[in-house]
Amino acid sequence: MNEEELNSLKTIGWVSYILHLIVAVGAVMPGAQASAVLLVIALVIDLVKKDDAQGSWLASHFKYRIRTVLWAGLLYLVTLPLWILLIAPGWLAWGIISIWFLYRIIKGMLRMNKDLPMES
Repeated sequence: MNEEELNSLKTIGWVSYILHLIVAVGAVMPGAQASAVLLVIALVIDLVKKDDAQGSWLASHFKYRIRTVLWAGLLYLVTLPLWILLIAPGWLAWGIISIWFLYRIIKGMLRMNKDLPMES
């Protein structure tokens, strides 16, 4: 993979991370809810471009972002009954998931900024 292709994939990675970050910040800041549509757009970008990154250090970032979104979505779904049964535990669970999501996005952005792959 040449330098131009790497730079293009890195730019796409930044777009995806920024979309994830907007959603993550919106999830942890009251009144700053961002649309889940941004998250879906970022996920589609990652799914479409992940094969292009195969064999490069950026492949780990595509995989990392996809896994992060899928795990967060699953965790939100699993804890959804807490909202229905007891609102306070629902808030707590979703708050913890949202902070975890934000942490993962920031961690990925910091590593990509240093041109480092994500750890497995």
